[in-house]
Amino acid sequence: SLKEKLKSIAQATYTHSRNLACFVFTYKGLMALQAQLQGKKIPFHSFLAACIGGWLVFGENNPINSQIIMYLLSRILFGLSRLAVEKGYVPQPKQDPFPLVAALIWGTVLWLFEYHRETLQPSLQSSMTYLYDDSNVWHDVSDFLIYNKRTDSK
Repeated sequence: SLKEKLKSIAQATYTHSRNLACFVFTYKGLMALQAQLQGKKIPFHSFLAACIGGWLVFGENNPINSQIIMYLLSRILFGLSRLAVEKGYVPQPKQDPFPLVAALIWGTVLWLFEYHRETLQPSLQSSMTYLYDDSNVWHDVSDFLIYNKRTDSK
């Protein structure tokens, strides 16, 4: 029902914001503690504080934490790729690598969906099932505009 959906959205929003607030509090507290103990701030402090905060706050495998971790992972991979080029570990590409990355990501996710579906995150499985399986049967344009799962009564 609409009421249940709104309640679910509110709960997810609350959990997301609470976890972020707890993480920031933990991270900043550990950063201050390390700086106090060593008399200065060093780069490893950030990594250690974030690892501890990540373990404590985001260590539970649930849908909210899973979404946040997947979001961060994609941004980290892009950031590390840029850093590798900036530091000279990887040569500057002669052309934009984005089309190749897009092709490899889509190729991989559809291969996983077709042959190892259970390895994908449940919400991704659901979306892809709707797009690639349920779309094999349709009745009219309303299947694409509303929802293509019909009961026998329609």
